[in-house]
Amino acid sequence: MYSRKVIEHFQHPRNVGEIKNPDGVGKVGNPICGDIMEIYIKVKANRIDDIKFRTFGCAAAIATSSMITELAKGKALEEALKLTRNDVAYELEGLPPIKMHCSNLAADGLHKAIENYLKKTKKGKGKESQVSGLLDGGEG
Repeated sequence: MYSRKVIEHFQHPRNVGEIKNPDGVGKVGNPICGDIMEIYIKVKANRIDDIKFRTFGCAAAIATSSMITELAKGKALEEALKLTRNDVAYELEGLPPIKMHCSNLAADGLHKAIENYLKKTKKGKGKESQVSGLLDGGEG
């Protein structure tokens, strides 16, 4: 059984679409269930200025994609990298245990979009190196 919030984000997803000339793109999928997500970001002053998604999948996959975009928009890259599957599930008022992998995909897609941005721009100084450290599993 899905929560009221999951149903709301499935029926009326936020930030759907594709960003033209994105700063970063994260593509993730789960071959077992067939869910595929693409997260697009625009970065301005080390913050996620705009974020959109395209998802092919179940209600939970669409709802978690919608929620991760809401959670990440306006956040500094360092903050956005700290968003987890549990954050997504909590904000959606829970997910059935069998659907938790969907929230994991959404968080992974966001992290891959940020990683893609950092690789494309070869950030390595100041705050950006802290973000790179987070990607490498360091403390930043």
